[in-house]
Amino acid sequence: MAYYTSTAKTHLSNGLGSKTRIVSATIGGGISEAALKELLELMSAGGTAGTDDAVTIAGVGTATGAAFDAGTTTVVYLAVQGSGTLTPGSSYRGTSFTTALVCDFDDHLAP
Repeated sequence: MAYYTSTAKTHLSNGLGSKTRIVSATIGGGISEAALKELLELMSAGGTAGTDDAVTIAGVGTATGAAFDAGTTTVVYLAVQGSGTLTPGSSYRGTSFTTALVCDFDDHLAP
């Protein structure tokens, strides 16, 4: 079994793109295909500059890797890329989604 043996200082870094964030998107009663499509289009287009800038959707998935089941799946995770501002919250941009920032990979690489 391999294990970490280096005594070098560990740095947070990102090799995924300029800035990558993982965002959860939840609808308690189940996410419809139309609702998911609307969310992806809104995030890709952006809204108010400096509040919800456009991002590139790099991936959409579930926590377990299970397939998206329209009307049954209640949470999806989005990998979004872009250095602009993203403001998660309830009723995200007028939708039924509650969004939350799960992880933020900064755009600087370790020295």
